[in-house]
Amino acid sequence: MKKWGFLILLVLCFGIAYKNVPLSQDNVEIKTYDKKENVETSENTQKIEIKKEQIYEGNLLLVNSDYPVQPQSIKTDVVNLFTHNELINGFVVLNNDIYLSKKIAKEFADMVAAAEKDGVNHFAITSGFRDLSDQQALFQDMGPGIALPPGHSEHNLGLSLDVGSTQMKMAEAPEGEWIENHAWKYGFILRYPENKKDITGIQYEPWHIRYVGLPHSAIMKEKNFVLEEYLDYLKEEKAISANVNGKRYDISYYPVTESTNIHIPVNSHYKISGNNMDGVIVTVWTDQEAKT
Repeated sequence: MKKWGFLILLVLCFGIAYKNVPLSQDNVEIKTYDKKENVETSENTQKIEIKKEQIYEGNLLLVNSDYPVQPQSIKTDVVNLFTHNELINGFVVLNNDIYLSKKIAKEFADMVAAAEKDGVNHFAITSGFRDLSDQQALFQDMGPGIALPPGHSEHNLGLSLDVGSTQMKMAEAPEGEWIENHAWKYGFILRYPENKKDITGIQYEPWHIRYVGLPHSAIMKEKNFVLEEYLDYLKEEKAISANVNGKRYDISYYPVTESTNIHIPVNSHYKISGNNMDGVIVTVWTDQEAKT
């Protein structure tokens, strides 16, 4: 489908009325639009059924003291990195008992390779996935002031990891500064940044990163959102679009009770992620470049 045809289709399906948002990041543009509650079907859309269990699956799950990890939320491709040397590219692991999702390990390696081109190349993974028994032991050893109870830590998902520098503390290391400025380009966010403790409930942790994927990491960086703020923003706006590096993404929030039907333009790609609360976020894009 031609570029303009795709945009017209979205207008017909969603009733778009754009308002621009000021930009600060290069190559990132965010717009919001009004989405009709009743989307008319057409031969140019496909119907997708979203089931209630999908609320607890995906890369945008909120896990904190209020929303625990569900069994279906845990990544299924978690492995011991020490026994998978092919996944350890450009970084070291602290010990032989660090687990992580294969996909997240590969994404991290891609990010580390980009950092190396900037002369930043002393990364180490100090902690990755923890099962509930590991989290319980940590909670007992460290106490509630340092560790979260089992089921309430992002480390129990398989999407988060603690990253260190082999040279110095992350708060002072080039690796920490690089992550804070560039990790968003590779789908990662600094989960517990400075001046956000009143929202996250967690003090500044320059070592704890979380994978959410593009374009979400770009939007969060652009708007200085932590995950809690981003999910609230999507729920309030209902639908936004983001142009990231020339590619357009349309992102919509849908509340889910039992099951929900949505309509996606044909010849497009989409991903669905739950928020671990009450609904899902649907991200749609095509292989065509965005028009600005």
